[in-house]
Amino acid sequence: MEHRTLWHNYKQNNDIQAKTLLIEEYVRLVKVIAGRLYTSYGTNIEYDDLVSYGIFGLIDAIEKFDLDKQVKFETYAQIRIRGAIIDHLRNLDWVPRSARQKSKQVEDAYCRLENQLGRSVSDLEVARELRITVKELQEIMLQTASFNVISLEEAVFEGYTLGKIENEKQLPEELVCSQETYDTLKNNIVQLPEREKQVISLYYYNNLTYKEIGQVLEISESRVSQLHSKAISRLKSKLTVK
Repeated sequence: MEHRTLWHNYKQNNDIQAKTLLIEEYVRLVKVIAGRLYTSYGTNIEYDDLVSYGIFGLIDAIEKFDLDKQVKFETYAQIRIRGAIIDHLRNLDWVPRSARQKSKQVEDAYCRLENQLGRSVSDLEVARELRITVKELQEIMLQTASFNVISLEEAVFEGYTLGKIENEKQLPEELVCSQETYDTLKNNIVQLPEREKQVISLYYYNNLTYKEIGQVLEISESRVSQLHSKAISRLKSKLTVK
């Protein structure tokens, strides 16, 4: 049965079988998004759990999707699926308080220094600001890598939605929100240090895993994680400053 017919039967006739077939048809989106998030949170959550959370988002998307809107269902569904997974992860509160505190300290250091200096700061400068060694800073980045990603979405995307990349000119995680917030995020991604910008590009634009990015850039997987975490810390500090 064609997609158009399925959608018509469900939306016009409330055909439960059509709804079930739509869920089966688009569950692949859930698996893709769950797989992407699993690369960040895999040590804290099971892949099957992420898929389960995402299915709630898919069902919500199917129920609320408006056929008259000029939006692809796949784009709209990814917003709902990712949102549902993030909501469940947040509710689990799986991040230790110590990790949250360390992440906040690093974020605040980036914010203070980059506002004062008007440029991106180095590991050494941030470490000095925190009165720790560069090695200790890098260890914190590894410990808080997964938390940094989700905390950005909690703090910055709260009340907003994330969309799919439609072309290379869009943000890696497009904000469907105010133009001001969109422009702020875009400008700050452009200003990231080159290595961090490469990681963001390969991770979001090219959908590569940390391991694959490491092979492309000829660095270790843990170094990719550190760079990703630093980029997110910079972006979050810029977007949360009052």
